[in-house]
Amino acid sequence: MALSPEVSGRLACLLTEHAELVTQRWTEAVAASLRGRLSQAELRGQVQDLHRGMVVAGEGGTIDLESEQATELRAVLAELSRGRARQGFTATETAVSIHALKDVLLDLMESLPDDGNRLRDFVAFSGLIDQMGLFTFESYVRTRESLIADQAEQLLELSTPVVKLWEGVVAVPLVGTLDSARAQVVMERLLQTLVDTSSPYAIIDITGVPAVDTQVAQHILKTVVAARLMGADCIISGIRPQIAQTIVELGIEFGDIATKASLADALRHVLRLTGVETAANRRARREV
Repeated sequence: MALSPEVSGRLACLLTEHAELVTQRWTEAVAASLRGRLSQAELRGQVQDLHRGMVVAGEGGTIDLESEQATELRAVLAELSRGRARQGFTATETAVSIHALKDVLLDLMESLPDDGNRLRDFVAFSGLIDQMGLFTFESYVRTRESLIADQAEQLLELSTPVVKLWEGVVAVPLVGTLDSARAQVVMERLLQTLVDTSSPYAIIDITGVPAVDTQVAQHILKTVVAARLMGADCIISGIRPQIAQTIVELGIEFGDIATKASLADALRHVLRLTGVETAANRRARREV
């Protein structure tokens, strides 16, 4: 809904002539809805920016949030939404900051002489404020979705650590479900660690993976192939009896990839390959 040049001019004139009163009452109304979660100075600054954006848009002629005249107003609304989303405010609390202007304008217009346009102007002003509130809500939702996506990515990275077990040996202890997105993170972090540490061996431990199906096996095999291309040998550990049975039933082939029952067994296997003497190796030789 666009305001005509005449209505836009009257709104700009009203906001300009009563600027101090409007910003003061608008700030008080927003502060009451937020219950002290933002300082008066910060709220007043935000309200003044919104007030200035509306005046500039009104003085430019027809007010339409999609028009060039409303560029500054859209920028202020978007910045307000992004800030509130990052600070943990709800979408309702953010939109109320815009809709609070309705009561302020209604009280102000009722206190002034009626020139015959009061009701029509207030309806038009309310429509514009509703548009601003909707724009704010949409900006808020986009920001929240972006924040959630970033947090999900951070959680993926935290849930797939790559640790150095020994000189030249790194391990990826997997816990939970392994889907395509997480498998990609696992591969990237493992390959980067192999580069950083120049490790010739990598252990992929699936002890914490609840179940292994064809898709999970494919993700693991792709990671092993990628590591081999980097010049590292991979050992898969954590093959429990139930998982071994499932792998056989599904006909999954790990080929020449070494598999071990536990992470400790896999580490002993790697140490034996590298010629490192361990107590278990010494016992094994004595028994022979």
